Amino acid sequence: MSSRVLSLVERAKMTEHTFMVFVAIIIGVLAGFGAVIIRAMIKAISDFSFPGSKSLLENITAAPWYIKLLLPALGGLVVGPIIYFFAKEAKGHGVPEVMQSVIMKGGKIRPRVAIVKAVTSAITIGTGGSVGREGPIVQIGSSIGSSIAQFFRVSSNRTKTFVGCGAAAGIAAAFNAPIAGALFAVEIIMRDFAFAHFSPIVIASVMATVISHHYEGNFAAFQVPVYHMVSPYELIFYGILGIVCAVVSFIFIKVLYFSEDFFDERLKMPEYLKPALGGLIIGAIAIGFPEVMGIGYDTINNALHGRMIWYIALSLILLKIFATSITLGSGGSGGIFAPSLFLGAMVGCAFGWLVNNFYPEITAQQGAYALVAMGGLVAGTTHAPITAIIIVFELTNDYKIILPLMITCILSTIFSSRFSRESIYTLKLLLRNINIKDGSEVNIMKSIFVKDVYSNQFESIPESTKFDDVVNYVISGKVPYFIVVDKKDTATGIISLNDINEQLFDRDVLQNLLIAKDIANSDLITISSEDNCQKALDEMAANDLEGLPVVNPGKTGKVLGMIWRKDILDAYNKEVERRDITSAFASKITMKNINGDVHFTEGHAIVEIPPPVNFIGKSIKELNIRAKYGVDVILIRSNTEQGSKIKAIPSPDYIISFNDSLVIAGEIGKINMLKSMT
Repeated sequence: MSSRVLSLVERAKMTEHTFMVFVAIIIGVLAGFGAVIIRAMIKAISDFSFPGSKSLLENITAAPWYIKLLLPALGGLVVGPIIYFFAKEAKGHGVPEVMQSVIMKGGKIRPRVAIVKAVTSAITIGTGGSVGREGPIVQIGSSIGSSIAQFFRVSSNRTKTFVGCGAAAGIAAAFNAPIAGALFAVEIIMRDFAFAHFSPIVIASVMATVISHHYEGNFAAFQVPVYHMVSPYELIFYGILGIVCAVVSFIFIKVLYFSEDFFDERLKMPEYLKPALGGLIIGAIAIGFPEVMGIGYDTINNALHGRMIWYIALSLILLKIFATSITLGSGGSGGIFAPSLFLGAMVGCAFGWLVNNFYPEITAQQGAYALVAMGGLVAGTTHAPITAIIIVFELTNDYKIILPLMITCILSTIFSSRFSRESIYTLKLLLRNINIKDGSEVNIMKSIFVKDVYSNQFESIPESTKFDDVVNYVISGKVPYFIVVDKKDTATGIISLNDINEQLFDRDVLQNLLIAKDIANSDLITISSEDNCQKALDEMAANDLEGLPVVNPGKTGKVLGMIWRKDILDAYNKEVERRDITSAFASKITMKNINGDVHFTEGHAIVEIPPPVNFIGKSIKELNIRAKYGVDVILIRSNTEQGSKIKAIPSPDYIISFNDSLVIAGEIGKINMLKSMT
């Protein structure tokens, strides 16, 4: 099936730019439908769980206490096994998993994640879990983008872009905010504003919004009041509000990850039952405060329109932080975007009441502060102020809100970053030993393992070796370190030239008194073969070493070999080169015509050419291409009326035809010579 679609694309003679636009439209449409479907699923489950003719919050409030208590636990009982047995990536709020796929896996996400995430998030939210729907929609859209990229077999760079398209489409469809969707993808997911990424992401975002408009109308996610700034002096209060948002953001981040750590590491019970326990806790809270259940849009609207008492808003800040942390920490599925908006509305509501009560002549009503604080909390938790500013601006379509919104969001981001270097998304990656702020080179180092780099050839000295022989070993050796081993070949120490310098002057006296064990540095620093090369480099830097003994993780002290700094750097350079070549070449061979050469190492390239006239009708073996022309035929594309077929590593007996094109690799000079024959 995929080959048929690929042949249609090729027969359409698409340029790469046209191809990217074509796929971005597909992703935007599918992600838009995904958002519509998950919203419908959440509404259906919510209506079934809390039936009634009024708003969802009123239906929840009117439900019997035992329904509020037990229904979230029942939802967790269903969600836990689905996530555990089918797709563990669906656990939690989802966006860090998308970011991890972009950083570490070239954007690859299992297709099943979209289905599992949709089902589990709908059940979690519909039965009262204290999470949002935007995170799941982002993960579903990203999974769609990744699946389409894998279907078309594009390069990892293109796959990442398509994942960004899916994420942008998800946010755009969730809020009817195409600009915010595009900025969310490039600011948070891609972390790259390059035009090559941005153009298809914008297209996907717009298409998802069109689908959302068509099926659900030009709805507003919130009933936003008309904004008024009463006095320029209000900007001082908005600045203070930004700092308050930063404090609440910091508390939210810390409580959330404390909860995840508690449920993952400290609570000893089957993992698939933990969401049920979390649901039971949420139900207990909801008996007194039903506002914490579900997405919470009704409560946000109450705050925006001044229908919220300030001390209730203050209480809901702490309760919502706790409830969301419990839902996600225990293993429920949902997002943190809506809870961040909820917290912002509550913070702004309480803060707005305070300043309006003391300075009524120069301050707006509390709903205005609730609206601005929604952006401030999103900025503080995600460390993405541009996305936060634009999403609130698109919700209001009111230019007058921009100035206070910018002040609040920027200050919230600045102070939140001071309190916590990591955002609510990147902290989860850091806990997985993925430091997104260290750059791609660190992540590449972490993807290279010691077992693939170390040398099993190493110099060792038995413990019982006499001093004189040790000196001869060290002086005549070609390596700076010698591992001292016992009779079982277990490392007990290490000797370098510096270790014997002081004793060299007394060599005649000590030659029969000292043995290798006496001289060796017993504070042996080793590295496991299962560790990554970044850890090895960190150990070398911390201890001023050029190499480390590699030990078997299953047998304490059993030396397998040595890993040297130079070998790690060589492996890193080869991996970077391999990724560049693979990315560029894979991107080119999926298109109809390869425009430009793929260069690798110095003076070598991979090129696609038509076959020279004297090649047609002859086999590769008969032509003896490698010997006569000094190049390798690594792939043949056969272009027929039925489409294009790629034959990788063709057999020597393959007969070259007029409709073929040859992908060859070799020295540029020899390639140019062969080109002149075509």
